[in-house]
Amino acid sequence: MSNHEEFESELFQNMEMEDKENLSQANKYDMALGKYNTALKDDEIATKTKHLLDKYAAENNTLDVKKFLFNCIDLTTLKCTDSEESVMKFTKRVNAFDDEHPDLKNVAAICVYPNMAEIVHDTLEADRVKIACVSGGFPSSQTFTEVKVAETAMALHAGADEIDIVIPVGKFLSGDYEGMCDEIQELKDVCGEKHLKVILETGALGSAENIKKASILAMYSGADFIKTSTGKEKPAATPEAAYVMCQAIKEYFLETGRKVGFKPAGGINTVHDAVVYYTIVKELLGKEWLTNELFRLGTSRLANLLLSDILGEDTKFF
Repeated sequence: MSNHEEFESELFQNMEMEDKENLSQANKYDMALGKYNTALKDDEIATKTKHLLDKYAAENNTLDVKKFLFNCIDLTTLKCTDSEESVMKFTKRVNAFDDEHPDLKNVAAICVYPNMAEIVHDTLEADRVKIACVSGGFPSSQTFTEVKVAETAMALHAGADEIDIVIPVGKFLSGDYEGMCDEIQELKDVCGEKHLKVILETGALGSAENIKKASILAMYSGADFIKTSTGKEKPAATPEAAYVMCQAIKEYFLETGRKVGFKPAGGINTVHDAVVYYTIVKELLGKEWLTNELFRLGTSRLANLLLSDILGEDTKFF
């Protein structure tokens, strides 16, 4: 055999091995999805969600539930006008809450952009309130993986306890499950024991079937929480998306034994909205998920609304 023929033979062997490896990777994700029913119909999910809420939501409109929901809030400021001064003031209100309302549990976390993590870390005095940062090219996720890794590492170094990232929606919708999952796994490796919340941006996914698939793949890749939305896309959180995601969390738990948290975010504008998501979590996942270690609400305006209901008078504390 000539050198040229040897080279061609080796080239074809390498290409064959790469093809097999790519096929194996593709099969890995198909096999993961194949363990779950992802063939969902949007109209059926809407009917099931409505039935569940019609049956159970009213009974959860109680003072105790509202106090619990307040303690599940990721109190969020993600504005282009955020400054060190405004974020410091925002954090000081959370500190003041413990002094002014000692009988109530504080919010679960303060959620800010990564460049504000150090300000929150240096200002925060309230016990048991975490620091969460959006990261990874939030809200579009459209940047280099290396930039996402660096941003996440810097946020954690600056004091973040939790990281909220967005899946690369374009990769998911084009069927590049490997690219999507590899990125989540890489960012989870950076987070280590710190919680990684993975935002699906459900309003951009287009169907209940896609929401179910994205939920499974995110959990499969190491997500500690799956989250509906950034709040920057319309529609944001919906009860139907929450139903599908909680169903996926339950099935994933039964398959693997690992509990993954749920966080609706974006468009949670009323106390009733919060009670709706509480009801879905309670009925689909059970009381084990009714802790702020497994259930969060991403919101800014809801804190004052819930507090007003709890105190029985209109208040603008935050």
